[in-house]
Amino acid sequence: MDVSGKTALVTGANRGIGLAIAEGLKAEGCRVIIGARDLELGRQAAEKAGVEAVHLDLESADRFEAVLSKTGGVDILVNNAGVLFNRPMIDHPEDWATSLAVILEAPYQLCRLCAPHMRKAGWGRIVNLSSDWGAFSQGLGGPGAYGVHKAALNALTLALSRELPETIKINAMCPGWVHTRMGGSAAPRTPQEGADTAIWLATLGKDGPTGGFFRDRKLLAW
Repeated sequence: MDVSGKTALVTGANRGIGLAIAEGLKAEGCRVIIGARDLELGRQAAEKAGVEAVHLDLESADRFEAVLSKTGGVDILVNNAGVLFNRPMIDHPEDWATSLAVILEAPYQLCRLCAPHMRKAGWGRIVNLSSDWGAFSQGLGGPGAYGVHKAALNALTLALSRELPETIKINAMCPGWVHTRMGGSAAPRTPQEGADTAIWLATLGKDGPTGGFFRDRKLLAW
């Protein structure tokens, strides 16, 4: 659908898949805001992409409301930022805490804070960047806390789809194995290929799906 003039916030978008999503939504006519933990890197990326940047440290949820109050309201929320630890979670509770904050708690809080504007506007789209490493159907293969928290993000997506009005669509998606700093140089997919489904979900029409899990615009099993 035509999303010209809609305000989109993409977290962790100063590089990789997030930046590709931001650029794609900019091309769709959105006002795009990059959320970045390092504001200077965010500003550099935003300047090149022709978008805006805000300081958004996902481990500091108490500051989200102040940041969002300056946006004028977010119509499209893309929870893209993530962290990946390979160490055993039972031995590294600090990894668990960081992963929980970034992958699950921050998306929940951002959904909660953005929903009132979306309700009032009668339109909203939320996209949660997940992974098939967090899918029970794929054996929950993610290392450390990653798979656990991505599975929880999937559950949050489904549960919120039942709470939110039908005018707000929320979906999760798996970008596949993408050549980014997290994915590594051996990954076969480009950031743009990884971003495609997220952009599609962010611009769904009124008859589009909600409460689903997708890759390459096709439904995946949880």
